[in-house]
Amino acid sequence: MKNKKIWKTLQGRIIMYNLSIVILVAFIGSMGTYHSSFKRSLEMTEQTMENDIEGISENFFVAYEEMMNIILNCTGRSSMNYGSLDFADQPSAKKQALINSTLMSDYCAISGYGSYINKLMILDKNGNAIQSGSSPGSKDDVKQLLETDWFWQEAEKSADEYRLKVVDNPFFQGKGEMLIPIVRPLDVAGSNSKEGWGFLGFSTKLFEKELKKADHGDTLVVAVEDGTVIAAANEEKFQKKDLQEMTKNLLEAETSGGIEKKKLQGEACLVAWSKNSMSGILVYEIMPISSIKNEKMLILNLAVFMFISCLLVGMGMSVLFSNRLRKPVALLSEQARKIGNGDFSCNPQIESEDELGEIGRGMNKMSRKIAQLLDKSVEDEREKKNLEIKMLQAQINPHFLYNTLDSIRWIAVIQKNTSIVKMVATLSGLLKNMAKGFNEKVTLREELKFLEDYITIEKMRYMEMFDVETQVEKEELYEAKIIKLTLQPLVENAIFSGIEPGGKNGNIRIHIWQEENRLCVSVRDDGVGMTEEKIREIMENPQKRKGDTMSGIGLPNVDQRIKLVYGESYGIHIRSRVGEYTEILVTLPIEYGK
Repeated sequence: MKNKKIWKTLQGRIIMYNLSIVILVAFIGSMGTYHSSFKRSLEMTEQTMENDIEGISENFFVAYEEMMNIILNCTGRSSMNYGSLDFADQPSAKKQALINSTLMSDYCAISGYGSYINKLMILDKNGNAIQSGSSPGSKDDVKQLLETDWFWQEAEKSADEYRLKVVDNPFFQGKGEMLIPIVRPLDVAGSNSKEGWGFLGFSTKLFEKELKKADHGDTLVVAVEDGTVIAAANEEKFQKKDLQEMTKNLLEAETSGGIEKKKLQGEACLVAWSKNSMSGILVYEIMPISSIKNEKMLILNLAVFMFISCLLVGMGMSVLFSNRLRKPVALLSEQARKIGNGDFSCNPQIESEDELGEIGRGMNKMSRKIAQLLDKSVEDEREKKNLEIKMLQAQINPHFLYNTLDSIRWIAVIQKNTSIVKMVATLSGLLKNMAKGFNEKVTLREELKFLEDYITIEKMRYMEMFDVETQVEKEELYEAKIIKLTLQPLVENAIFSGIEPGGKNGNIRIHIWQEENRLCVSVRDDGVGMTEEKIREIMENPQKRKGDTMSGIGLPNVDQRIKLVYGESYGIHIRSRVGEYTEILVTLPIEYGK
């Protein structure tokens, strides 16, 4: 391995492949990200410009509608009662004129555009007028208005499509200012009349204010139907003749709005415009494409695109070199899955001559070692469990034999009857059963027979001080398997801890039933009962009363034996009430046969 050239090793090939991938992905990623980011930014800018222009145009149309509503309300008979237009000769007309003047002022005030309404006037052909607005009036206002060359043209326009125009302010107080006029005839006797007119003139400053609010550095222009510019922002960025040409082209365009790329003064620009068909107002914005700044978006797009590109190109390169790398890697992966699933058999195919082969040899060696350790661990655990069970089962206490023989002796001395035969026979059966050896499991029938012999001896020992009742709910339960010497310690505890301390006769009830897939055994006595502290003392002290018992197997040992054989979900549970009862419940899994 050491004599191989670096480029012939798997490590060298991986380095070369990675370098190729990095160089290729970096080039493709950089170029692709630049174009995609620029295109996306341009699309977002176009959408923003269109939205901004549509918003400005909508604001202007709202102002236009408000102005038209004011003049139509002032010239409509339903809104204002003019009576005779000779305001000077009739006192009632003068009073009505005052009311109408107040109403006109209210129209201006509530519109929200009152500061931009220069003049609102109702006049007749004889020179009588009432007026309101931000500009003070004079007696020559009517004359000056009627002498303009545009007044009569404006009066002839349709109210449904009133195209605005810009004129010089004809009034003495507004000389030098630009004004946008709206003229409508009075609605007298239910029809338009040339006996009187309504006039509203508002300032172009309204449009200038809206442009200032929307200004973000680009050129904004507002023009009316004849091409006159009434407001502009940042127009100095382009020559006046170019803006005039742009205004003319947009006014002549067949569409009412949109966005296009145009070249102005040799520079590519985006032009967004909106043209209102009713008012004739044109609004457009010019933005040089070079001014688009998208550094932040470019970096984000670059990172995302580079990541995706690396994945795609890396996958493509992996496919190209899969003939050399895929098979050994797949074999190693399969071997790892087998080991994870518990199959520790070796696979010679993974032991090639390169670095992957070294890994394969290590995996096979590890598999053999793990299999050996598991076999040894299982065998050790089995021996340990068998030893623990045998040790627990083999705790035969000689004191029981001594006490029993002593009882036999006293019966023989005192009673001189055949009872000694029964006790000796029973003891012989017990010893014979124990001498056969301690199998791990016996049938419930065999366990109950052994318990019956034990109870016979204890009843003789305690002079029939207690009675035992056994109830098995189903006949087939007699063939269920149970660990040998499971019931005897339970009954023994009932006698010694329940009946004997009370000094009076008692009853022990053994109840055996099936609950789903569990065998349940209950041993209940009506003795003195136990406190929780006493129950804990018995369960935590396996040697308790060992010297007085037959097998020396306490309740904790029974619980431990059951858990060793069947698992932690099985065992014994003690319930008791002082002076009333003690009940020991045993749960085992149902087992039949060998």
